[in-house]
Amino acid sequence: MSGGSLLRAGRTLIGAVLTPSGAPWARRRKRLAGGTVTVLLGLLVAGGAAAFAASQASDVPTKDRAAIEAVVRDYILEHPEIVREAMVKLEKNRVAALVDENRAALETPFAGAWEGAAKPQVTLVAFMDYACGYCRATVPTIARLLKEDPGLRVVYHELPIISQESVPAARVSLYAAETGHFPAFHQAMYSGEGVDKAAVIDAAKKAGLDLNKVKTEFDNAGRNPVISQSIRLAQSLEAEGTPLLVVGDQIFYGAVSYDTLKAAIDAARKRG
Repeated sequence: MSGGSLLRAGRTLIGAVLTPSGAPWARRRKRLAGGTVTVLLGLLVAGGAAAFAASQASDVPTKDRAAIEAVVRDYILEHPEIVREAMVKLEKNRVAALVDENRAALETPFAGAWEGAAKPQVTLVAFMDYACGYCRATVPTIARLLKEDPGLRVVYHELPIISQESVPAARVSLYAAETGHFPAFHQAMYSGEGVDKAAVIDAAKKAGLDLNKVKTEFDNAGRNPVISQSIRLAQSLEAEGTPLLVVGDQIFYGAVSYDTLKAAIDAARKRG
C-alpha cells in the first residue's frame, strides 16, 4: 500500500476507531533541509581537512577558516558523489537509531503472536494487515525463511489500517494469539479470500478457534488498546506502508524479496 493511501486510510480508521486524540497516522519523513552544516561536517571528515574544521572551528581565525571552507567547497564540487553518500549514511544511521530506541517493544510479542525460535539469534518483526495484498505476498517468503533458519523468530504486530474490516479481523487475531492458535489462524487468513466476517469465521474454523467466542471478538473494544499500541509503535518508526518489516537495524516496506530479507537477517546475525 502506498504511503499516501496509507496516510489517508490510517487517519480515517485511527480517528474513528482506535487512536487517542486524532493523532496523525504517520509523520512525514524528516527532511534534511537546513542540515547543511551537519552534512558538511560529515563530508569534512571524508575530505581529511574537515575533522580539524569541525573540532577547532571556534579557535580558527576567520581568515584561516574561510580558507578551509574554500578547500572543502572545492573538494565537494570535484567529488559531488560524496554528498549522496553522506545523505545515505545519515539516513541509515537515523533509521537504526529509531529501531534501537523501540527494539524492546518491537521484539516483544502479544501473547502467542510469534513463530519460530523460542530463543532466537535474530528476530524479524512484521506489522501486517489482513486486507493487505503485499502482506499476503510476503507470507510465503516468511514461511521459507522460518523453515530454513532455526535461529529465526518472527514477531507479529497487528496494523489494521487499510479497511474497516481489518479491525475486527485484528481483534480475532489477538484472541487467537491468546489461545495458542495464532500461527494457524494467521496462515488460514492469508490462504483464504477476503477479510470480511465470513472469511474470518472460515479461517477461525480452520484454526480450531471457538466460533462462538470469535463472533463476540468482532466488536470487542477491549482489544483496542493493544492495536493502538501497535499503531503507535509503527508510527514511531515513521511507517510508510504495509507490511512494515524490521530486521536488525533495517526497516522495509511492501513486498520485500526473499534475498533482501535473507541478507538483512544475515547482517543482523553478524551484528549480534
